[in-house]
Amino acid sequence: MKSQQSGFTLVEIAIVLVIIGLLLGGILKGQELINSARVKNLANDFRTIPTYIYAFQDKFKALPGDDAQVVTHVTGATLATTPAGTQGNGVINGLWSTTTGSDETALFWQHVRLANVASGPTTVGDLSDADPYVPKNANGGRIGISSAQDSQIQIDNSTTNATNPMRGTYQICSKGILGKFVKQLDIQMDDGNTGSGSMRAQADNAALGSASTATASIDDATSYTVCMTF
Repeated sequence: MKSQQSGFTLVEIAIVLVIIGLLLGGILKGQELINSARVKNLANDFRTIPTYIYAFQDKFKALPGDDAQVVTHVTGATLATTPAGTQGNGVINGLWSTTTGSDETALFWQHVRLANVASGPTTVGDLSDADPYVPKNANGGRIGISSAQDSQIQIDNSTTNATNPMRGTYQICSKGILGKFVKQLDIQMDDGNTGSGSMRAQADNAALGSASTATASIDDATSYTVCMTF
């Protein structure tokens, strides 16, 4: 007696392949939606932080961090003492990534939070990247703000890029952003070139004032610091 071997028909194989294709398509589309949502969250940081300044100014006619009368204006607030003698000069002095708790850029966050303009911890810690007081972006990287002066601007100041330095009154910087998000972020927020315009990128932990990285040189898997001036 002959034994019959059973197997899949061409129709059954085709159905399985179609199902696999649909599953892969769904996974890829889902990942695309997740990435898009992350870029929107990153962009929202750059859009929201300026409103903290304007809301605080509207309330107290002073800049958060720089407010010389903040102890009177905001219950529980700490007056910045560094850089010495700069309080009330209309400039948010200090590095965006400062680790000095008495700097205006460090106390900016306490002032806007205690004034109910923003949410978050109000007790200044060690200001390391892991400090819960330090605001984080959607990738978990540090965010900061300072006035855009040559002595404290993070990317393309007039020393490193005399022909095309970053311009603006303030700069917001956000680190730990993967290159694939950096490119999408610049397209959404600026001119699509991470080496020009009001939004630029450089490798994480680059020296203060270092040159920006053009879009063509951005690596998707590398983490970058993105700064925007306004």
